[in-house]
Amino acid sequence: MNGKKLAGENAANLVQDGMTVGLGTGSTVHYTIQKLAERIANEGLRITGVATSKHTERLAQDLGIPLVALADVDFIDITIDGADEVTPTLDLVKGGGGALFREKLVAVQSKRLVVVADQVKRVDKLGAFPVPIEVVPFAWEIIMRGLLHLGAKPKLRILVDEPYVTDNGNYILDTSFEQIDNPKALEQHLKLMNGVVESGLFVGIADTAFIGSNDNVIVLNNVNNSKGR
Repeated sequence: MNGKKLAGENAANLVQDGMTVGLGTGSTVHYTIQKLAERIANEGLRITGVATSKHTERLAQDLGIPLVALADVDFIDITIDGADEVTPTLDLVKGGGGALFREKLVAVQSKRLVVVADQVKRVDKLGAFPVPIEVVPFAWEIIMRGLLHLGAKPKLRILVDEPYVTDNGNYILDTSFEQIDNPKALEQHLKLMNGVVESGLFVGIADTAFIGSNDNVIVLNNVNNSKGR
């Protein structure tokens, strides 16, 4: 069994009857969603899902998982989502799949954020994977210049010769910082840039990570997250 499948399926076992569940986006959490659908069919599990992307919404609907809009819930019991990088303190880079803004909205409304990934996503420091930054199309060139002045290397995400457009109608700048020594400070700085909608830096909000390899899963816990729950 591959590491993504092991991590995704093991995390699905955390979900309990009656929970509202944030459903992440990506290849690893795909296995989580499939496992939840199996539990609904075979165990009678009763859950309500909140999707982080249109892709996840379609997948959940196809698999028979009931969905509700984020605006219609006061909180989410648990969100299970993937990551592009995971540090030992569970700081993350996310957004390779383009859903970072909705993923962060759902994550911060959750009592618990669980990350699923394979072992290649484990890093000592963030930065090797370019940080996706969702930006307003009108301002993308200005923001790119600002990022260059920071010493970063931004690149407009392209899909079939056109700018990639998020579910929110925005563009993404995949931005290389090489090594990020202070991810929290960088996250805050990016948020203050006019025209930036959200960055793929998820700092201090993940509670648990399931890291899968070919034959086992390592569970990492962070008891010092900053969500104030």
